[in-house]
Amino acid sequence: MTEAVARVILAPRERQVVEGLTDGSTLAEVALDLQIREGTAAGYLKMAKNKLHGVSETAAAIAVGYAVRAITHPPLLDPETLYVPREQRDLVPLIARGMVAAQMATELSRPVTDVRADGRELLTNFGARNRNHLITRTWQFQILTADEVIAWLL
Repeated sequence: MTEAVARVILAPRERQVVEGLTDGSTLAEVALDLQIREGTAAGYLKMAKNKLHGVSETAAAIAVGYAVRAITHPPLLDPETLYVPREQRDLVPLIARGMVAAQMATELSRPVTDVRADGRELLTNFGARNRNHLITRTWQFQILTADEVIAWLL
């Protein structure tokens, strides 16, 4: 299925900014590391999001970036070494699509308070700093896959 969506080529700085966010760093931290202004980094991120099928959320840009090979894949980890309850696992593709808690609650027909609690636990279970880092961690454990991301792009 991954062949159904063309590979995206990001400019070097666009790729550096998106990849810099994959470990949970803030845009300010990424800009500092790249020795550019935060506003400049934000501009590169905006251009990258447009190229990455017009996504609006950074977590979605990272998911699409991995799926279309626009950014470097992180090393894979054994999915058998991590237990994630189904309620939390169900949130992963929705977070990858950039949904907020209320949207996820509607999609899953669950109370928003439960979705928020499961989202916090999901971050803890994966040792993720934020949603961007969560996408990387779920990719590493092969819970989020290219086929799954490509399916919602089509």
